[in-house]
Amino acid sequence: MPEFALLTTALMFGGSVLYAFGFAAFVFTALPAETAGPLIRRAFPHFYLFVLATSTLASALVFSGDAVSGVILATIAATTVFARQVLMPAINTATDEGAKTRFKILHTLSVVVTLAHIAGAAYVLLRLSSG
Repeated sequence: MPEFALLTTALMFGGSVLYAFGFAAFVFTALPAETAGPLIRRAFPHFYLFVLATSTLASALVFSGDAVSGVILATIAATTVFARQVLMPAINTATDEGAKTRFKILHTLSVVVTLAHIAGAAYVLLRLSSG
């Protein structure tokens, strides 16, 4: 099972990096803001479900052999639920209300969460690939 955990974690890591640094950046440079914003808003729930599914599966696959990696992946899953169910709606509300300062704070928090997920997945990948 550690091989499947490694592959699932790699899928989550790669998908997160591609989404955060590729897709989202591309959308905002290729489309006008009034089009890019709604597109990203529609895409984020799917992104969070992807991260939730892959981190949960990888955690379940690795937990018995590497509890540290299992806890890291489970933490990614738990914080993804927070990001999807609490943080994302708050960001959308701030956008709709034109609350720029609140939006910036919440958006920065979402970026920090995503970067932490990427860093956590990278750490797990290194643990799994060396062990």
